[in-house]
Amino acid sequence: MRNFQEKRRIRHIMQSRLILVFLGVIILVFAWSVIQLVSKAEETAKNKNIAEDKIAELQKGKEKLSSDIAKFQTEKGIEENIREKFGLAKEGENMIVIIEDKNLPEKEKIEPNAPFSFFRNLFK
Repeated sequence: MRNFQEKRRIRHIMQSRLILVFLGVIILVFAWSVIQLVSKAEETAKNKNIAEDKIAELQKGKEKLSSDIAKFQTEKGIEENIREKFGLAKEGENMIVIIEDKNLPEKEKIEPNAPFSFFRNLFK
């Protein structure tokens, strides 16, 4: 009989409101921790994708620079680079340089994208 009363007392203590509230608080703390863990995992996944995209972009830049270096190591590549940067021409070639006249009055400048510019210029 005594054994039965001890089990009853333990069951009564385990089912008391204080213990149930304590266990409920512990469950809520664990649930909150899991929610925070999941949000950090999502943020880490986003950061990983951003880092992978940046790595791919840097790889493309590296490949472009490698091809430029290989190109500039040839005589043709050096010549092309000099022509592009300094506007030089080979012997026997002619260059045409187009310069915009800054002294033209505003009326004489043509506005190619203006609507009805044809009609406006027709009646001038």
